[in-house]
Amino acid sequence: QVQPVESGGGLVQAGGSLRLACAASGRTTFKGKRVGWFRQAPGKEREFVAAISWSGDYSVYEDSVKGRFTISRDNAKDTVYLYMNSLKSEDTALYSCAVSSNSGTDYGRVHDYSDWGRGTQVTVSS
Repeated sequence: QVQPVESGGGLVQAGGSLRLACAASGRTTFKGKRVGWFRQAPGKEREFVAAISWSGDYSVYEDSVKGRFTISRDNAKDTVYLYMNSLKSEDTALYSCAVSSNSGTDYGRVHDYSDWGRGTQVTVSS
């Protein structure tokens, strides 16, 4: 079982930037696994944001964040990053990272991810 831990959230003005990090805690590791970022706003369902393959060669984004968010990973540090630029008020949510051992082509399905972090809050003021 992998234990992801998120960091980097905070309060930012619209148009600003944040970098989120998702690290494997303790003796757990992301080795061989894809990692995804999801978010959940109050009163809404959890939604897919971005995900990246184990090698880092493949990444995929939800349409509303394309061109603004970038996901990357440093496997030597067992850490995945989400760079968020041009933030909007609608990006306000609790952002969680999760790990999947799935090998299918769909990276965005919540139920494919088995290990979840507790999340980090991102609040964008307009």
